[in-house]
Amino acid sequence: MGERLEKRRACAPGLLKVANKKPKQEPFKASKSKKPLCKHTEDALDNYFACLNGDRPGDLYDLVMGEVERPLFKAVMDFTDGNQSQAAGILGINRGTLRKKLRTYSLIQ
Repeated sequence: MGERLEKRRACAPGLLKVANKKPKQEPFKASKSKKPLCKHTEDALDNYFACLNGDRPGDLYDLVMGEVERPLFKAVMDFTDGNQSQAAGILGINRGTLRKKLRTYSLIQ
């Protein structure tokens, strides 16, 4: 990853904006004026590719997952008041996997 990934990350502010966006009072309520997450992702990726100026992207999967996973895990941990068993259940992953990801993103010691 390293320096190349950091350079590409700087070119992808849309990915970070979507990932860090704070939900409103009722985050799961459907509304005609709201775009689904997949549309935000498509828009952010379109902007990312437009920003490359002919350069070939690399490590795109790691870039996108890194931008999305951290706020996902943080939001679920906040929702469960830090209960890792509940969070793992909500995410549909093993508790050990959750702990590893929480450490990776410095969400626990």
